[in-house]
Parts: sequence; C-alpha cells; structure tokens
Amino acid sequence: ITTGLLVGTLDSVLDSTAKVAPFRILHQTPDSQVYLSIACGANREEITKHWEWLEENIMKTLSVFDSNEDITNFVQGKIRGLIAEEGKHSFAKEDDPEKFREALLKFEKCFGLPEQEKLVTYYSCSYWKGRVPCQGWLYLSTNFLSFYSFLLGSEIKLVISWDAVSKLEKTSNVILTESIHVCSQGENHYFSMFLHINQTYLLMEQLANYAIKRIFDKETFDNDPVLDDPLQITKRGLENRAHSEQFNAFFRLPKEETLKEVHECFLWVPFSHFNTHGKMCVSENYICFASQDGNLCSVIIPLREVLAIDKTNDSSKSVIISVKGKTAFRFSEVKEFEQLVAKLRLKCGATSTQYHNISTEVPVSSDSVDPSDDTEVQSLTCQRECSKTVNTEALMTVFHPQNLETLDSKMLKEKMKEQSWNILFSECGRGVSMFRTKKTRDLVVRGIPETLRGELWMLFSGAVNDMAANPGYYAEVVEQSLGTCNLATEEIERDLRRSLPEHPAFQSDTGISALRRVLTAYAFRNPKIGYCQAMNILTSVLLLYAKEEEAFWLLVAVCERMLPDYFNRRIIGALVDQAVFEELIRDHLPQLTEHMTDMTFFSSVSLSWFLTLFISVLPIESAVNVVDCFFYDGIKAILQLGLAILDYNLDKLLACKDDAEAVTALNRFFNNVTNKDSPLPSSVQQGSNVSDEKSSHVRVDITDLIRESNEKYGNIRYEDIHSMRCRNRLYVIQTLEETTKQNVLRVVSQDVKLSLHELDELYVIFKKELFFSYYWCLSSPVLKHHDPSLPYLEQYQIDCQQFRVLYHLLSPWAHSANRDSLALWTFRLLDENSDCLINFKEFSSAIDIMYNGSFTEKLKLLFKLHISPAYTEVQYKDPSNGDELSKEELLYLSQLHVSKPAKEKEAKSAKNSPEKEKEKVNIQAYLSQWQDELLKKEENIKDLPRMNQSEFIQFSKTLYNLFHGDPEEESLYQAIAVVTSLLLRMEEVGRKLHSPTSAMKGLSGVVCVSGVPIEGQAEKPLEKEPSSPREEPQWSFAFEQILASLLNEPALVKFFEKSIDLKAKLENAKTSQLSSRTKK
Repeated sequence: ITTGLLVGTLDSVLDSTAKVAPFRILHQTPDSQVYLSIACGANREEITKHWEWLEENIMKTLSVFDSNEDITNFVQGKIRGLIAEEGKHSFAKEDDPEKFREALLKFEKCFGLPEQEKLVTYYSCSYWKGRVPCQGWLYLSTNFLSFYSFLLGSEIKLVISWDAVSKLEKTSNVILTESIHVCSQGENHYFSMFLHINQTYLLMEQLANYAIKRIFDKETFDNDPVLDDPLQITKRGLENRAHSEQFNAFFRLPKEETLKEVHECFLWVPFSHFNTHGKMCVSENYICFASQDGNLCSVIIPLREVLAIDKTNDSSKSVIISVKGKTAFRFSEVKEFEQLVAKLRLKCGATSTQYHNISTEVPVSSDSVDPSDDTEVQSLTCQRECSKTVNTEALMTVFHPQNLETLDSKMLKEKMKEQSWNILFSECGRGVSMFRTKKTRDLVVRGIPETLRGELWMLFSGAVNDMAANPGYYAEVVEQSLGTCNLATEEIERDLRRSLPEHPAFQSDTGISALRRVLTAYAFRNPKIGYCQAMNILTSVLLLYAKEEEAFWLLVAVCERMLPDYFNRRIIGALVDQAVFEELIRDHLPQLTEHMTDMTFFSSVSLSWFLTLFISVLPIESAVNVVDCFFYDGIKAILQLGLAILDYNLDKLLACKDDAEAVTALNRFFNNVTNKDSPLPSSVQQGSNVSDEKSSHVRVDITDLIRESNEKYGNIRYEDIHSMRCRNRLYVIQTLEETTKQNVLRVVSQDVKLSLHELDELYVIFKKELFFSYYWCLSSPVLKHHDPSLPYLEQYQIDCQQFRVLYHLLSPWAHSANRDSLALWTFRLLDENSDCLINFKEFSSAIDIMYNGSFTEKLKLLFKLHISPAYTEVQYKDPSNGDELSKEELLYLSQLHVSKPAKEKEAKSAKNSPEKEKEKVNIQAYLSQWQDELLKKEENIKDLPRMNQSEFIQFSKTLYNLFHGDPEEESLYQAIAVVTSLLLRMEEVGRKLHSPTSAMKGLSGVVCVSGVPIEGQAEKPLEKEPSSPREEPQWSFAFEQILASLLNEPALVKFFEKSIDLKAKLENAKTSQLSSRTKK
C-alpha cells in the first residue's frame, strides 16, 4: 500500500459525528452489532486497491485462527499498527522527535537494555509463533533485533543480537505472501505484514552486516571510519550510506566519495541526437549520470576536468558542463537548476584550485582528446625525481612490438578492432568523461585491442581516478618499500618466477623487477592484505598491457574495490562470491543442482576462477578477454561466464559419476578454449600448444563464450548481486566462526570432563560476554585482540572484568561473600603469561574443576588461589560496597604480578605466543610451549609451594564463606574449626622440635576455636594475626598437610564431592547474561 492509501480509525459506523467516505471496507464479528471501519476511499479505484492489499496480506492469514474473536483482535491490532506506522513516517518527515521518544521509552522499558543501546527505527509487523501471527512492534537497534507483542492476553518478547544472525532473507509461502526470515543460532524467526517490507529488509541487512564487520571482520572494519561510533548510527545515515556505496560501485569511484545530491533530468546524447532520461548524481569530486536503463548510457565527469558550468536562460532548465578536450554535457529539465549551478561552481572553484599548481607544470594543448595526459606527465615527472627504475612502458610493447609491415589476417582483424574503437571515441569522446553506451559493451565483449587495453582497463576500473588524485604516490611507495624484508616480501620473491613463466617478459629481469616493485609497493601500502598468492598471476597480466604505475593502481582497484576482501588471510570475499555463484546455479541450472549431491564441488572448482579471474585456468590469450569484461562489468562478468561454462558442459557434467570425473571434464574444456583473433605470437599463446591429436575435442572461441554468457545471463542485475553478497556474507562469516568453535572444542575436550554439549554452551556464553563488552564501550580494547589469523584458541580472550561476570553467573562458589576476590584470584591463576587475558581453554579448565573435579582437585584449586602468584591482598577502597570490587579496582589488581626481570617477561611472552611478535612461525617456540604444557599435566602436589600465615587465614575465611547457607552449615563450621585447630597444633609441635623457645611467639596472636563456631566468631580471632613479627620465622603449611586434615572430616569431603547441576546453571546464565551485564 502506498503512503496515505490506508486510513482507518476503527470508529463505529454508528458515530454520527464521523465524516463518512463514499467507499468503505467494514469488518463485523458475527454476533456483534458493531462494525469497524478498516479502510475508506474517495472512489472505487482507491477502495479496490485497499481490498486487494487486504486480500494479499490479511485474509490469507485469518484461516489460522480458531475463533471469530481472535480474528477481530488480530485485525484490530494489525490496522492500528499500520496507522501508527503511517503516522510515524509523517512525523519523521516533519522531524518531530516526540513520537520517536515515546517509542524509545517503550523500547527501553520492554527490553531493559542499557541506555547506550541506540534505537535506529521501529516497525509494525507480525511475528509468527508456529502458525499463529502475533501483531506487535519490531525494534531495530545498533546491536539487537527486538520484537514485542502483547495480544490475546499473551506477551511475546524476543531479543536477537545481530552478530548471531546467520541468515537474513525475504521469503514467501502459501500463507505468507512476503516475509523476512531471520535465522539465529539454529532457530528460525519469521516477520511479515510490513507496510514497507523492502525498506525494512534493507535496513536490517545493513545493521546485520555492520555488526558482522564490527565484531568478526576487523580487517574491513578498521578501514571504515564511518562505522567507528555505533552511537552515531541513524536510519537516515544508513540509508545515505547504502546509496553512496551503490553509487561508488556502479561508477567505480573511490570509496571515500559520498553521494550528496540526486537530480532527475535529461542528458543530450549528441551522436544519437536525442535526450535520454536518467539521474544526475553529485558527490564531492564527481558528477555522474546514468540513464533509467543503466546499460543505455552513463557518464562520469570528474570535477578536476571541468572548465566551466553554465545555465540557459530559456525554459529548458538546462545545466551545461564544459570539460577539457572541447567537450560539453547538456543536462535539461533539472529542478532547482540555478542552485545546482551555484553549488557546482563553488565545488569546481575549490577543485580547480587544488589541481591548479599541478596543471601549470605541464600545459595541455587545447585540442587534446585524452584528459588523462596531464596527470600522466605529472606522475612521470615525480617518478623521475624519486626513482629511475620504474618502467614507463607496458611489457607487451617492449617484448611484442607490432610490425606494421607484415600484417597477417589476425593483425588485420586487430586493426579493424582498433578502428571500431576510434570511431566510438570520435562519437562518444575519449578518456574518463566519455559516454558509455551499449555499443561500448559490445566492443568490450569482442575483446579490447592490444594497444588500447591498458588505457581502457584504467578507465573502466576507475583506477585512472585513483592515479589522478595521487600523483607521484607510486614512485614514493617504491622508494620507501625498497629493501624492506618481511614475510610478504619473502613470499613475493618465492612466487616471482611462477608468474606466467612461459612468457618472455617474465623470463627477463625487466619483467621480474617490475613485478617485484608493484607487489612489494602494494604490500607496503596495505600491510593488512600484504601479499596473497593469486596477486602475482593477476599483476603479471596487468603489467603486460599497462605501464608499471598504472598496473599498481589497477591492482589497488581490484583488491580494494572490485574484489573486496578477496586477498586476505581468510579470502572472505572469494568465499562470499562462491556462495553467490552457488545460489545462481540453483536458480539458472536446477538440473545440475539436482544431479550434484554436494554443492561444495562448485566452490572447490571455482575458487581459482574468482581469485585469478580465470587467468590460471584459461590460456593467456583467452584470459585477457575475460579481464576486459571484468574491468567493464565487475564480478557480474565472472559470475555470468562461470554459468555459461557450466551450461556449455551441462551434458558432460550430468554424465559424470563423481567429482574427479567432473573436474577432468572442465579441465579438458578449458584446454580447448581458443582465441582465434589473438595477435599474440604462437610462442606465447598457450592454447596453440594443445597438440593436434586432441582436435577431436570441440574448440570453443572465448569471444563466442563471453557473448553467450551475456545473452543468456546478462539480465542478472548489479542490485541482485549486491543483495546476494550481503546475504551470503552473514552465512560465510558465521560458518567460519562455527569452524573456529568446533576446533576450539575439539582441543579443549581432550583436557576436561565436561561433555561436548556443555562445552558448546559454555563457549557461546564465553563469547557472548566478550561481545557484550564491546557493544557499548567504544574504548574497549577487547576486540583489538581478535585476530582471525591467530591460532583458534587465541582469537577470543577475556579480561578480568568479563571473567568476574562469568564467574558470578557460572561458578558454584559464586554465593561466597568474597566472590569478587575469588574471581580475581582465579583469573590471576589462569593468566599464566601475565597479559591480563585468558582464553577459553583456561576458562573452561577452571569451570571443569569446580563442577567435575575430585575432592583433591577442588581443594588444590582453592589452595592455589590463596598462594602466589594468584593471591594478592585485597583492600576495599569503599567499605560501603562490602566485599564488592569496582571495575577499576578489579582491573588494577588483575595487573599486579610477581615482579620478574623485563627480559624474562619478554621471553615468556614470545614463548607463549610465537606468532605475535614475529611474522615467521617459530617452530622451536611451539615445541617448547607444547613440552611445557605436557609437564603441567604431570604437576605433583608435592611441587606446590607452602601456604604462609596470612594466606592460610584468608583460606580459612574463604572456606567459611563457601559453607554459609549450606544445609549442613553447622557441621561444616565445626569440621573446619577442628581442622584449623589440628593444623595449628601440628605446626606448634613441629616448631618445638626445631626451636622450643620461639614456638609460642609466632602463635601468640592465634586463637583456635574448638567449639561449634559461628562465622563471625571464627573469623574474628583469625584477624588478630599480627602483621609484622618479622623477627620470628612465620609458620606455614604444605598442601599435603591441609589435604590430610580435611580428609578426616566426612562433612567437608561430602560438601566438595556433591554433584552440582551444570546444565541448569548454563541455562540460567544464558537467560540472565544480558540483564546481569546491563546492571554492571
């Protein structure tokens, strides 16, 4: 329903004061005389639209209700929600904050989230609980998707964190025409009956992907300053951001560009002599135009190329933009064209000033047709100043110069291609501001001529803009990166001679040196990507056709814009596009999907297709045609070609019995792909090396294959690919996270008695607490420690504050009065490398002992908590808080460690994390670490240090606190008093044997309790212990003494050996984790 169509007041028809519309839709419950006005309209056409909407969205749902009363309640709730939704949009336009404030208060009241949780927007919708829809409100905030409904006497409350969403899609079925499906931790949720479902879905998609980037994909997130502060996220901001991303992707502009204005207008196309209708898009540095049918005509005008901006005085409302090269663009029927001209003149004035100094160095002739010439000369001037080594010619022109005297048929065809492009340039212009039309695409599909390839790759990829904005940058980076030595440069050196080794250019030092410089310079520019193996293959092809600096900027365009996240450790971008490819196979080649038992076959086969743009599987003379299409159409070209290849081999693949046979069939096909028009010498062509014996196999020309891919699959839209990428990104990252979890659980399960299910639940709670710390704390260093390249166990680690929250939720000893101190000491005990962080293995080992440990193991844990290095004296700054430590106190005390020489600390840190300090993997350090872990398992109780006087007093206090509230409290107190008394007497006897005169002095302040103690009575005498009888040796106890004494008391043994229900504790922790977090 469009805005304003649906109006309903739910007024009774009997209300004589109401103005009755000519056409209305009424709802009456049987056995009721009251009619409810559902919709009204001024004419039959309007009311029919209402009726069709009701049929489509409401009536299909009514069949699931059992009673008429339920139907009435549902319809009332639904119509009320839609009215409120429509009202919300009207007040949003007026920027009235009152309604939003009211919704915000309801959001905070319903879900009890911290006030820092930013509500972005809210929608009326229905949530499907089983087969019954529940009408309510969907709240979208920075970290959560929340739903609240109170209808038919029942309350429904749902809170899903965005980082737990693994699937988000629009679906439809028999009952639901259109709904949004959300899958989180294996549970499916369906929301439907939105007034604007597409808008809602896009916003949900953005928030989910924002959370995924922020939490899991740190490499991408760090490069995106817009997302740094979640408190600044707004609905309008997200919508603007989505438009800017779509704008930059379509016109291949730098990521920093922001879409500022959009104007509907007509652009005069001089060579076709007609006005084409479309949209003018204006950003900080560009004016772009795309016709309504994006393939028909598009133009990119950098403001640096603009010479003048004028307006006409007639009624055409025209804006005329003149650029270098004697070209002018006429935009007509532009609303508010006068204001637009004023703004553009202001922008161009600033831009002209910015480039003024540069352009005066190298004057450009007035009849120049290539607006990139000035930038080219500037950058070459800088290169001469910075470095004499950079190649200024494409390798193809050096190693395969065209001989114009001996023109064979292939060279003639090549010249005809060039002539076709020259005709196009004369019509559409040449350079960055040329018209791009359907004819341009047709020429690209036929293959770009060898001499124009570098220029047009730069143009279509947008790399020409990057280079123009950064004159001299490449030469400077080459200078800075020369001589650097790290893991990336070592890998580059190893792969240099594996890059097109059959090509003469890379059998000489000229090509190898150029390749080294480009790859090393890029690794220096972007250390987060550094170097990935497929980059050498791609760069070697770029160097054949583009000058060295141009090849560098083409590589930047591919790695950072056109194939985002492809070239990093986890190749997430490639995995996402493979998932998109699988989805397209299911849609376009269903018979192949039915035949293949496992779709992962396509992923394993197609990975190299995506990473190397088919260069690694096709002969070089054919692969360059694919690269032509890629730079023009982006990833769409690779997906289309992949589908065409599978379609061409469909019968063979359906006849294959296993994956190996299918791989062989595809490899044979690739070997028989040719490029009959390629002017490359036969010594370089790879396809020509196929022996004639294989001529029985049908040869396929790459041009025909690309043309077929465009004809059959050219209707795949950029918007659909973007949506599929977003959707599959959630799935891919959650799958990687699941893999991390399974590997962690496999490692940890070998050392604990917890079941796999219990470990799984524990891991989810552990990780969730880590994320909660990051939701509302911008300065939190928590996720700075998350590095997916680290070993699985090191990827997620918690600090002492997070550990305390988990200790309170999960520990069976959390009821103790000094639980904060126990949490602190436990954390210090587990933090063996003193980096103030512990991983899941360390965390689960403590929980395992508390629940599954024997009497001796539990006692040993308590003993170790009260001796160095775990134990530290806790002094409370604010006595009014009792035994509760503030966050600052806790973090400060967790950082106090036994003093060690600085060198020893560094050595230990490096030893515990062999990969943190060095990029090289230190195998020796790993072996040493493994040996240390084996020795730990064999730890003998005799190796434990003795417990001194003050530590024993605190140990006794902890035992008393643990027993408080237990049904056997009295007998436990009696038992501990007996043990304490016995231990002190034993120590006294031992002292008399060694030093009869001083035995009593050390015990003068200790009073033993022999009767039935009360907690206060028992602790009080222990506190009388004098703090400084240093002239006398203090008494101490060995662990064996304490263990032997406690074993004599059945009540104590029974207390520590009684089983505790961990399952119930885990369930309670999951439900109360968020609320306990918000209280902190």
